[in-house]
Amino acid sequence: MPKMKSHSGAKKRVKRTGGGKLTLKRNSRNHLLLQKSKRQKNLNRTLVGSKSDQKSLKPLLPYT
Repeated sequence: MPKMKSHSGAKKRVKRTGGGKLTLKRNSRNHLLLQKSKRQKNLNRTLVGSKSDQKSLKPLLPYT
C-alpha cells in the first residue's frame, strides 16, 4: 500500500498539540496593523480549531 500524501499547505499552517488537537494562527494579523484596533491586534494568539475544523483537517495531515 503506498504512503498517503500530506497536504503541503496544511503542513505549513497547522500544528498538532500534545493532546492531539490541531492549532492554527488567525488570519489578517501580518501587516497594515496601524489602522487596526487594539482589540483586533490582541486576538493574535493561536487558535485551537473547532470540532468541525478538526474533522476536516485530520485527513489532510495523516502522519502528524
